[in-house]
Amino acid sequence: MPTLLLVRHGRSTANTAGVLAGWTPDVHLDDTGRAQAAALGQRLAPVPVASFVVSPLERCQETAAALRAVDGPDGPRPAATTDERLGECRYGDWTGRPIKELAREPLWRTVQEHPSAAVFPGPDGEGLADVQHRSVAAVREHDARVAAEHGEDAVWVAVTHGDVIKAILADALGMHLDLFQRISADPCSVSVVRYAPLRPFVLRVNDSGGDLSGFAPRRKRARRSSARPARRSSDAVVGGGAGSA
Repeated sequence: MPTLLLVRHGRSTANTAGVLAGWTPDVHLDDTGRAQAAALGQRLAPVPVASFVVSPLERCQETAAALRAVDGPDGPRPAATTDERLGECRYGDWTGRPIKELAREPLWRTVQEHPSAAVFPGPDGEGLADVQHRSVAAVREHDARVAAEHGEDAVWVAVTHGDVIKAILADALGMHLDLFQRISADPCSVSVVRYAPLRPFVLRVNDSGGDLSGFAPRRKRARRSSARPARRSSDAVVGGGAGSA
């Protein structure tokens, strides 16, 4: 079961302007966002990353480029793969409008209290349930690919958007989408998921400064005695265990 590092893009010019960017073109990282991405690249330096999968939007592409600019323990990072299914929610007629103005719309309460029913207005508007469906399908598909190509100890990175990450985490936590507003995903934060055969394990949420080296694959240990069968990958550690490091 590979380890997925879900990375939200660094702070963007739309974030600082208080505007809902959606799929608006030419929304870039601001100075703080570039610094956040560079710092995260250094935090990832000890971790061998087998694959980068990235939203097509510029703020995610720029974040991924900063992460890939720092060599890993095995040398240069692999090229990034772009997947539209990890793109931002299509907010339709809400796109480009100030957040403080949108908070007065009747749909705002639905987004807050019943997001599974929220469908954004206009011909290009998308439902949050559709965002969850496409993004979860994407990460599970890429996770299976990474396992087949690089082995089950591989680590891979998906660079995407706040609501997309929250939707993926809600699914991994077994939460109804209506509860996903309880989850936070700050700019350039890292959330960590492992998809085991029986259940996903959520190992970290909204981490903006912790040590990531513990997610590097461990060295293989000697084979266990047949008298002591290994714990299955889908089993949770009773009592919580000793952690990743």
